[in-house]
Amino acid sequence: MAQRAGVKIQCRGISKSFTAQKDVLHVLEDVSLAVYENEFLVILGPGQGGKTTLLNIIGGLLMPDAGDVLLDGKPIEGPGPDRGIVFQQYALFPWKTVEENVAFALTMAGVQKGERMAAAHHYIDLVGLKGFEKAYPAQLSGGMKQRVGIARAYTANPEILLMDEPFGALDAQTRYAMEKDILSIWQKELRTVVFVTNNIEEAIYLGDRVVVMSAMPGKVKSSYVIDTPRPRNYTDPKFLEIRKMISNDTDLVL
Repeated sequence: MAQRAGVKIQCRGISKSFTAQKDVLHVLEDVSLAVYENEFLVILGPGQGGKTTLLNIIGGLLMPDAGDVLLDGKPIEGPGPDRGIVFQQYALFPWKTVEENVAFALTMAGVQKGERMAAAHHYIDLVGLKGFEKAYPAQLSGGMKQRVGIARAYTANPEILLMDEPFGALDAQTRYAMEKDILSIWQKELRTVVFVTNNIEEAIYLGDRVVVMSAMPGKVKSSYVIDTPRPRNYTDPKFLEIRKMISNDTDLVL
């Protein structure tokens, strides 16, 4: 597990509601949790349980109705370059090549072409897409598109990566390969990661710690330190023991 050098993100009493056709949906209720520096934290819970809303609040894309989020002890008041987001959908520009998509944030920041392309190519190599720099999204598989999204998030050099069920749309084999790859990348280039999923096996395989949330309104039910060494094996008795323990504590339909 990543060393707990200090708290990087602190969520304090987060609540959030939305109004839909005059009905009020209470999505999050009094959510408090800490994320440690360089920790790979997984937030696990059922669909429509507020996980994405919480991630968007940490990312500064939404503001809570109550409570606050601190980053290095300072309130988050909006988006910032210190947080990169990998969405469920690929969110790539179809008219841009792989290298142009990956370098987009640096282009917008006015970084000179040589420097931004060097950075883009470094992360394209890191996610296993060397040779596809000039390809367009339409020429890529789903897994390759998500690799582009991950490379783009890393290229902006954020301190924190927020990942919203990034492998949910992939087939099982590609998903497992992506899980292995994202861990390899994280271990090479340590960042604080907050990863949202509704898949128990994925949560245990990836996480230093798994925070279990309830169905809507989302609340923190419990937190589990996953102290088995990596790489983890889905069929290992310890893995299965942790899976059973967490399964008994979730609102997921299994």
